[in-house]
Amino acid sequence: MTEKLLNHRAEGPASAPPLLLGPSLGTSYALWDQVAPELAVSHRVVRWDLPGHGGSAPGLIAPGATVADLAAQVLTLADSLGIERFAYAGVSLGGAVGLHLGVHHPDRVSSLAVICSSAHFNGSKPWEERAALVRREGLASLVESADARWFTPGFTVPRLVRDQAEADPEAYAACCDALAAFDLRVRLAEISVPTLLIAGREDRATPPPHLREIADAVAGATLVELPGAAHLAPAECPEAVLTALRAHFDGGAKRGMEVRRAVLGDTHVDRAQARQSPFTARFQDFISRYAWGEIWTDPTLSRRERSMITLTALVAHGHYDELAMHVRAARRNGLTPDEIGAVLLQTAVYCGVPAANSAFATAQRVLAEEDGSRG
Repeated sequence: MTEKLLNHRAEGPASAPPLLLGPSLGTSYALWDQVAPELAVSHRVVRWDLPGHGGSAPGLIAPGATVADLAAQVLTLADSLGIERFAYAGVSLGGAVGLHLGVHHPDRVSSLAVICSSAHFNGSKPWEERAALVRREGLASLVESADARWFTPGFTVPRLVRDQAEADPEAYAACCDALAAFDLRVRLAEISVPTLLIAGREDRATPPPHLREIADAVAGATLVELPGAAHLAPAECPEAVLTALRAHFDGGAKRGMEVRRAVLGDTHVDRAQARQSPFTARFQDFISRYAWGEIWTDPTLSRRERSMITLTALVAHGHYDELAMHVRAARRNGLTPDEIGAVLLQTAVYCGVPAANSAFATAQRVLAEEDGSRG
């Protein structure tokens, strides 16, 4: 890794929408370990380290640094990866970087999530004092207090505490300088990208009122408060953070419903929705979010290819009602009757002749119905 760039880790398909993840002060990109792999199903995820943290060189930051300096380094990283416009999520100092990008570089940010952060960090004095302490004595005292500052009582993540211990003191102090100088309150209303705020109800460093202040100032912003979460919510409550980020960045069930209708047709989906009850509602939401909102939107395979795979799997398990539905879907996805027949013939070899016989009967009926409706 060149010392001119922030250390980073990229995950997910290179063709997927890019999503950059920023860390909090004192941690590395390991803060996102429980969240990033899941987000990478539908995004090109790039998580980065602050200067002097994780694998980033301490020389990337100097005393008197600002959040603007860190944001510029994030843009340099994005440029080096060929990423022009990206979604962004950041925790604490990483969230402050996101707010700066939203105000000063709205052309680069498509969507923003700010987690356990603030538009100001309680004035400059506490950060000036912390910077002086670290420059004088190193990080030992902060390592001892890390769990109390970051997590609810009884919870810890040893890897993140180790990150605090291994951070470069001078670079850490320079990051404190950046927090001391940061106050974006008067410009929050300029943020125009879709914005999500996530607050930990047990967060003493940036309690919910800090996130509420941003939500009130940014038009259309959404605020989510997580019970049982302190300052490092992605590590302490990863599932809740993941759910909120998915819904914000990729539309969750809404996006899945759009794909579901495109593949299966409005008539089928409307019928399924009409039959929905409180008992089946969560299952329908699961289908829309997971099957259609994540698997069918993964750009690795085309919809034609997914149709062929689905037809084969349904024959193998004898799901002929579902097979009829997906024969229609295969036609919408561009498969010809001959190609559908070739797929079913392949199943005769690997799934058995009786299964293929039933599948051909089902497909023939569906294709005849489609021919009749077109005639």
